[in-house]
Amino acid sequence: QVQLVESGGGLVQAGGSLRLSCAASGSIFSINAMGWYRQAPGKQRELVADITSGGRTNYADSVKGRFTISRDNAKNTVYLQMNTLKPEDTAVYYCILSTARGQGYWGQGTQVTVSS
Repeated sequence: QVQLVESGGGLVQAGGSLRLSCAASGSIFSINAMGWYRQAPGKQRELVADITSGGRTNYADSVKGRFTISRDNAKNTVYLQMNTLKPEDTAVYYCILSTARGQGYWGQGTQVTVSS
């Protein structure tokens, strides 16, 4: 079993910054990718960013240039640095992990609220 523990969410004013962290633990044999999704009230869950074990990154167009995803493979931890936050970034952010065997795991979610 794999556990994902997120931290770093909170309330911030528009234009501010937050850094999310997600640490994976448990029976992790081979991680393919880690990343972040988000879900705003009344909207579908959407990909924010992800990063492969080789360091290749992928971002949603809405966050390019403002968010940066990084990863510490030794610690099985992924980070999301969020700058120039906007009210439309308000959502529950979920950490995700996929393995080389095709298994997927989700964190419990952390709330990010950006006030105008």
